[in-house]
Amino acid sequence: MDFNEISFRARYSETDQMGVIYHGNYAQYLEMGRVEWLRNKGISYKSMEENGVMLPVISLQTKYKKSAFYDDLIIVRTILKKTPSVRIEFDFVIYNEAREILAEANVELVFMDMEKRRPIKCPDYILKKLHLEG
Repeated sequence: MDFNEISFRARYSETDQMGVIYHGNYAQYLEMGRVEWLRNKGISYKSMEENGVMLPVISLQTKYKKSAFYDDLIIVRTILKKTPSVRIEFDFVIYNEAREILAEANVELVFMDMEKRRPIKCPDYILKKLHLEG
């Protein structure tokens, strides 16, 4: 399916006492990946929220394969797993500069009406921007 990649340098503040990137930081990397994936499609979290839609995470799974270190180039590949409905699901592969896999992850989010705090189906305007209207 459709994918996007972002890259950035691992910051010193993200390391633990062993000098490796602390595992908890990977959730932020996944968020950066999916926010940029959406932005690449012309969709921003800000515009969704202005339209009364929020997108909370309901599931996050990560398999760590190899350590990342300070100043490593981190590459996050974000892949839309399937056409969104009430939920939108992404797979991720996080690489280093040598294209060695550091982690693989899956994140599931739900479209939610901000006012009612209830799940809703993916809005048509988002499906159109994703070129997935059916």
